Amino acid sequence: MKKTISLLLVCFFFVVTGFAQSNKKAKLNPNDYALFGEKFTLDKVMTEKEMLKKYKSLKKGDTLYVKFQSNIKTVCKKKGCWMNLDLTDNNKAFVKFKDYGFFVPLNADGSETIVYGKAFVDEVSVDELKHYAKDGGKSQAEINKIKKPEVTYAFMANGVYIKK
Repeated sequence: MKKTISLLLVCFFFVVTGFAQSNKKAKLNPNDYALFGEKFTLDKVMTEKEMLKKYKSLKKGDTLYVKFQSNIKTVCKKKGCWMNLDLTDNNKAFVKFKDYGFFVPLNADGSETIVYGKAFVDEVSVDELKHYAKDGGKSQAEINKIKKPEVTYAFMANGVYIKK
């Protein structure tokens, strides 16, 4: 009887330990990333799907300080002063950098990134949209198609880690 109880306890321990391990997110190591801007910890980092859910709950005027991980879709090709991040389902977050205080590499398109800062919903004017399209390397024909302001998922980053 004692052997059976002991065996059950050992099995229970392994099952519980296995579930605990499978539910943990992989630990992010800052040494795997290049830092731009303010240093921040890599704990409580959301996925792009989790971030999209947060954005959908925001109204204009709301702000939320968060960290999230995504892939860089595009970077400003003139200075690296903004980037678009993938939020899944053809959604993106438009990221600028706090106080214009730092930039990211011009060739960071497609890289994995983790950003820390303020998320909010913004309306971008036609002139601004055309400016960003030009800086993003869009053709004049594509720029001319911009005719109305756009509500965007915006992000003001205090710091950015980009995978080396």
